[in-house]
Amino acid sequence: MGSLLGVLSASAIILLMSALRIDREYKRGVIFRLGRYHSTKGPGVYLVLPLVDQKAEIDIRTKTVDIPPQETVTADSVTIKVNAVLFYRIIDPSKAVNKVENYNVAVSQSAMTTLRNVVGQNILDDVLQNRDKINFKVQEIVDEITEPWGVEIERVEMKDVEIPQSMQRAMAKEAEAVREKRARIIKAAAEQEASIKLAEASQKIIENPIALELRRLQMLTEIGAENNTTTLVMMPSEFITLARDLKDSLQPKNQQNPVKPWNISVDNLKNQQEELKDT
Repeated sequence: MGSLLGVLSASAIILLMSALRIDREYKRGVIFRLGRYHSTKGPGVYLVLPLVDQKAEIDIRTKTVDIPPQETVTADSVTIKVNAVLFYRIIDPSKAVNKVENYNVAVSQSAMTTLRNVVGQNILDDVLQNRDKINFKVQEIVDEITEPWGVEIERVEMKDVEIPQSMQRAMAKEAEAVREKRARIIKAAAEQEASIKLAEASQKIIENPIALELRRLQMLTEIGAENNTTTLVMMPSEFITLARDLKDSLQPKNQQNPVKPWNISVDNLKNQQEELKDT
């Protein structure tokens, strides 16, 4: 009798141990009873019916899918290669087990095809400059595809865009031309502004001639500040004014009988032609 009780007790302990299940915080157990979905258990400790219940374990942590480089043609007929990374997690373990055979492969394949389609609908400049918009569009489409599987797409990020070498050279030339154009516009604007300031300064100097002398003294100070061997000969501005007045006073006398060299040369040519005819 005692041995029978011992056997029953051991059998009960073995049966209880086989019915006991423990899942960690990031795992869930999908229970099938006689082949049909029954419930989702976990985390922690729970019991199942031995030989009746079957358990499928699901990890609900965020997973990463590396999308390999996909060759596609943009809307402006440029062939490029794009690769990306996708983050997803399971929000409904029962659907992830019952609605799709392998949710990891399914998510990866849907992400690859969607990435090619979305990139093909945009021009190259948008792919390079508006990556956030393309990432959000891919995330939205893939999330709509995987929603029936109990999978949520958290984020999609394009990692690299591979452009042909010929296109890279053309883009570099275009960028160089744009920068050169910008530099010329800035230089022209600076010259225009400087000319306006110089015109205003000239008006001030005309009103106050002594300002020109002060400017000359300042220029001498700037030249003398450097260690150089420049020799300057100073001449008062009155000499220049006197020379100009003298030139104006002598000019009418010299222009009373102006000599026109071109008239003399023409007459000489005519005389030479007549002499040739006579000979």
